[in-house]
Parts: sequence; C-alpha cells; structure tokens
Amino acid sequence: MNVLKRIISDKREELDDEMRRHPLDVLRGRINSEPLPELFDFAAALTGKKPAALIAEIKKASPSKGLIRQDFEPESLAAAYAAGGADALSVLTETRYFLGHSENISLAKRGGGTLPVLRKDFIFDPWQVYESRLLGADCILLIVAVLEQNQLADLYALTRELGMDALVEVHGEPELEVATELNSKIIGVNNRDLTTFEVTLEVSERLTGKFSDGAIKVSESGIHGNPHVLRVARAGYDAVLVGEHLMRRDDVAAATRKLMGRDQ
Repeated sequence: MNVLKRIISDKREELDDEMRRHPLDVLRGRINSEPLPELFDFAAALTGKKPAALIAEIKKASPSKGLIRQDFEPESLAAAYAAGGADALSVLTETRYFLGHSENISLAKRGGGTLPVLRKDFIFDPWQVYESRLLGADCILLIVAVLEQNQLADLYALTRELGMDALVEVHGEPELEVATELNSKIIGVNNRDLTTFEVTLEVSERLTGKFSDGAIKVSESGIHGNPHVLRVARAGYDAVLVGEHLMRRDDVAAATRKLMGRDQ
C-alpha cells in the first residue's frame, strides 16, 4: 500500500469514529443555528500579488520528513507569517501523519488577523466540509487523486454553498482536466508525487499552459527560496504554497520576507 492509500485508509477509520460521535444532522443543525466564524476571501488574497502571493503553511510534521518543528505554536506562527507579509495561511489538521489538529484553524485565525486560512487535510466526505465551516476555514483542500469525479463535484458545490473557497489539487494533466471541467476558481499543482513523495518544480512548469483562462494557479511543494518563487512566477503561477522551508527557520517572519524577496 502506498503512502497516500495508507493515509486515506486511516483517515476513513478516524472519520467513522467522529461521525458516530457527531452525526451529520447535528453539524447541519449547528450551521443553521449557531453564529459562525467570520469568513475571509481566500481567492482575492491570491490575486494580483507580485511576484506571487504566498500561502504560508503551518505544519508540524510530514510522512516524508517526520517532525519538522519542535516548538510548534500555531497562533504564534500565524502572527509571524502575518508580520512577514504572507497573503494567506495553510493549516494542517490531519492528526496521525502530520501531527495536526482541527483546533489549529481557530488558533491560526486568531494569530493571523485577517489572513484567510486553507484547511489542509484529506477531505472526501460532506461531513468534513460542514466541520470545516464550523471550524472557521475560509478554504478547503480537495485532492483530485483521492476523489471520484462525481464526489469531487458534489464536495466542491457544497463548499461554495457554505461560502468557502476550495483549492482543487492536481498532480498531472488528466487531473488538471478534471479540475478544469469543474470550473475550479483555484487550482493547485502539487509538485510532490503522492505515491513516492518525490518533488520537482518541472511538474508546475509542464502544466502551466494547460489551465483555463481565469483560474488562480498555485504551485505547491518543493519551493525552498526566492529563486524557486521567481521560477514558478515566470511560468505563470499566481501563488506559491510553502511550508517546510519556513517551518524550519528560527525567525519565521524574517524567513517569509526573504522567501518573497521583501527583505531589502
């Protein structure tokens, strides 16, 4: 079993338990009856930034790298990213492999001020979309590789219905065609092969001319310095998503400014 399949299998077990304790009807009822966290416009935050917008990621660990940051305080990290000029945040909530937690979303929103937050997780059930809205996520990740086309369309429609954006993630041209047919507003190209976890920016460069007009293009993974940012910006990308490179720095705000060439 490859890494992705193992993660999804474990996630299904975890989700089954959560859904037994908090049924879908209960979440729907809360959506309709409770005051909900304020939403910020994730898509707008990625538009018109030079050389590109930065989605700065709050991530404690990963399956390929293990523990990335020992002193992990989502609220403080979000504040540092905001001070460094990040345009949006990405927050890992997957628990077993990335050591994330759902409460990290509210912590990040508290520290990041008005920076919109992407919930980074393996989402494949409507329950998770409702949960994301209750948690205060402004945007959720939908990975084409783990969803059937009809399932993807339904989850995307529900996400938009609840007022959130969706970053639809692809890894190659067939998946990009699926995202394009969906008329996705934000499409992320993950430069990491989710079966082998190998990374190359050539994935983004290879796909750059195949997007539909108007799509917000995000390059994810493998960006470790300003030359990489400039490289994908030249290829036509509107934004970059960067986690590990920044998470390993002592001064996260200064590293954020340097990454985006704003340290002069």
